[in-house]
Amino acid sequence: MGLHVTRVPSVIVELLRLIVVVLGAAVGYELAARDGGSATSVLGPFSGLWLGAIVGAMAGYVVGGILARLTVRTIDRGEKSLEGLSAEQVVAGAFGGVLTGFFAAVVSWPLFLVLPPVIAIPAFLFVVLVVAMFGFRVGRSRRDAMLAAVGEKAGLAPRPPAPASLPRLVDTSVAIDGRVLDVVRSGFLHGRFLVPQPVLDELQSMADSGDDLRRAKGRRGLDVLESLRREHGVEMLAVPDEALGVPDVDAKLIRMAIDRNCALLTFDTNLAKAASLAGVRVLNLHGLALALRPLVVVGDEVDLHLLKAGKEVGQAVGYLEDGTMVVAEHSRERIGQDVTLVVTSVVTTANGRLVFAKPAGAAR
Repeated sequence: MGLHVTRVPSVIVELLRLIVVVLGAAVGYELAARDGGSATSVLGPFSGLWLGAIVGAMAGYVVGGILARLTVRTIDRGEKSLEGLSAEQVVAGAFGGVLTGFFAAVVSWPLFLVLPPVIAIPAFLFVVLVVAMFGFRVGRSRRDAMLAAVGEKAGLAPRPPAPASLPRLVDTSVAIDGRVLDVVRSGFLHGRFLVPQPVLDELQSMADSGDDLRRAKGRRGLDVLESLRREHGVEMLAVPDEALGVPDVDAKLIRMAIDRNCALLTFDTNLAKAASLAGVRVLNLHGLALALRPLVVVGDEVDLHLLKAGKEVGQAVGYLEDGTMVVAEHSRERIGQDVTLVVTSVVTTANGRLVFAKPAGAAR
């Protein structure tokens, strides 16, 4: 088995080596001149100045080959590391690198006043490069802040934050339903919850209603908000009505969500649609419930291939597309066949869902 070696392009290596050779010759010539080299012949037709240039060029040829290969390989590694970065990270890092590089250039410019050019130029480039690299990394890590500061002027904009990271404006349906407590306790929802005064007023009005059903809903909603306030990781704040000129509660919530730049947390699908059309970012818990609902429910008919016998007498077992186990009653004699079953119950266990069913004819 051969060892695969990545070859560095020879044209680029030789070009970089040529630059280092010229630089080495210039350094050798400069050092020879400073050491008292003269134009008189030292080695045949070569003077001391030319000898210094030749020695410097030879050293540059040796060092240049090594340096060129290391440079190209470093660039290749840098290119591979950039493959995992998004365009926003690259742009933000470039802004950071340019800004800090310019600052470093201004600060280190006096090096040319106190050092010879042969020493000042490499030192200047080293400082600028290191500071620019630091600025690139800072800009990349602080992508959103960087793009927010300079992105609009450059025709760019920071990526909008995810709705789940924004404060949530709670509507009446969330409090009445109560399932938000289970979502919070499962760790999928936390942070700041804003309860508008119109929602509190509506719940209080329902709790004081003469209708038993409305009164029960109102009291349940107030109890849910109180329980939510005590949950770990939740910060609940009551906010005043900031849309006094709007009569409808749903319209008030949309207006306040826009003004506060926060997400609307709701179970009301119609309100969620209206808010989305108005440009509000919505966390629709009803949509979450639909996404997590069982693949089948009681009464559904499913076509299933029975694979093996179940634990109880007469049972056979098959599996739905998502891996859910289906226990078919009175079907052991049909193992290995495709049968049509009617779902009789769905049980949620610690290991997932378990579906019980009967043959379509026997279920009636």
